[in-house]
Amino acid sequence: MFLYNVTVGIDKELEAEWVQWMKGQYVPVVMATGMFVDWKMYKVLHDQEDGSVSYSVQYFATTIEQVVQFVEQVEPELNKAHQQRYRDRHVAFRTLLEEV
Repeated sequence: MFLYNVTVGIDKELEAEWVQWMKGQYVPVVMATGMFVDWKMYKVLHDQEDGSVSYSVQYFATTIEQVVQFVEQVEPELNKAHQQRYRDRHVAFRTLLEEV
């Protein structure tokens, strides 16, 4: 199993709207690709002095090829929509992990 983790820091004032948008629009599009078998979202529980809050959005795939296909073919367009919607109000980094 492979875990594609996207950690996002979002301005606190946008938090509720962002979570709703992710769960209602962004993640359903990701899951509709069929490249992932499950997903989870977690709030990072630590204080941010910069006025933001962080979330870990985790997508689970059975093969690394599915993750690579998603990253190369699907994610760029989704990221463009995310960037346009949240512009300078977020940061994100990605991590690929393999279950051992």
